[in-house]
Amino acid sequence: IAKAHRGTEWLLEGGTAKKRLRSRFSSLLVTVTARDLQSQSVSLMGQASSGLTQYDMEELIAAAGGVFNQAEVEGLYKRFRSLDRGRKGYISGDEFLQIPELSINPIAQRVVRVFESVNFKDYIRLVAPFSQRATREAKLAAMFYVYDVDGDGLIGREDLALMLRQLAGSSLSEEELHALVDMSMKEAGHEAAKIGGLNQTLFNRALEGVDLKGMTVEMPHEW
Repeated sequence: IAKAHRGTEWLLEGGTAKKRLRSRFSSLLVTVTARDLQSQSVSLMGQASSGLTQYDMEELIAAAGGVFNQAEVEGLYKRFRSLDRGRKGYISGDEFLQIPELSINPIAQRVVRVFESVNFKDYIRLVAPFSQRATREAKLAAMFYVYDVDGDGLIGREDLALMLRQLAGSSLSEEELHALVDMSMKEAGHEAAKIGGLNQTLFNRALEGVDLKGMTVEMPHEW
């Protein structure tokens, strides 16, 4: 965030400076978001005996795209049940906010909206992109889902401004924040301008070559 804050001063200094800021902005987009999502996934995947049948297990592994093995699914189920304190079959927003790492996270409310009131099958689908076996495309799709706040299939100006505001807090002024949004939309090109934002394809293209290691959570070996 500090780098992005300093970087906004370069916006008026010419094309080279804009490229430098764009590079830093792309790093901010991935690094900060991946780090924050990763910290939540570590909490959500923590240790918590499963009562799952073999049929359940096969169905859940398939739902996660095969990125989790049986031991990992069992561990996730225990964690899910430990968070679902009322044994309702889903996790409420208040229950999510009891996770210390989440309660102090700048994008806590957005993460809660993504995970709130999902059953275990949906839950395992949502955490699947953080597996070391998940594809790059799956990780990018997870990031896109978080940034597409209004769920219209596009990351528009309002989506991006809202997420950056949550991430940066008071470290960016409104002028600096809007400068970053303006720059990112301009750099997205004519296609994004035509459709009013970045769709998944354009989002993937914008982050091409960017390291997504921060989007991987190593599952514990002992349950």
